[in-house]
Amino acid sequence: MKNNIILTGMMGAGKTLIGNSLKDLLKEFEFIDTDEFIEQSQNMKISQIFKKFGEEYFRELETNAIKKICKKNNMIISLGGGSFEKAENRKILNERGYTIYIKTSAKVLFERIKNQSNRPLLKKGFSEDSIAKILKKREKNYEKALITVDTTDKTLYNIVAEIFQRIEEYDRNN
Repeated sequence: MKNNIILTGMMGAGKTLIGNSLKDLLKEFEFIDTDEFIEQSQNMKISQIFKKFGEEYFRELETNAIKKICKKNNMIISLGGGSFEKAENRKILNERGYTIYIKTSAKVLFERIKNQSNRPLLKKGFSEDSIAKILKKREKNYEKALITVDTTDKTLYNIVAEIFQRIEEYDRNN
């Protein structure tokens, strides 16, 4: 049985909201957002890290954060949207926990994040189409998560209940 619950998916998919809801139910678990962890450890916002050092540097910080966080047990981990792109990250995460792809449509993602200015990859040409292109590029890796939960037309309660159900099914079948 795995000891961590790891949420992956696009920015705006609801990973933090879902993670906090899981934490409320699993009192012995700790919730951590990898982007927040990086910001605290670097004393700098993600957008500043991107601007000052570039995406490659940020992705290295991300991998180091994942390695450090995944050494612990009973963690609910919300990943940055691009974390699951790197094979090394996927391997670590799939070994150390239940990786769950929080699947959300580009239209819903756009509606949720259209007014946010802190998304480095969406600075230029931000539109539903640009989100759809990023989603299409990343989805092949998101689908390498052990579990996929489609959030379309589901309440937070139903999403959390489905996560527990799918983890149970995973344990029975593996």
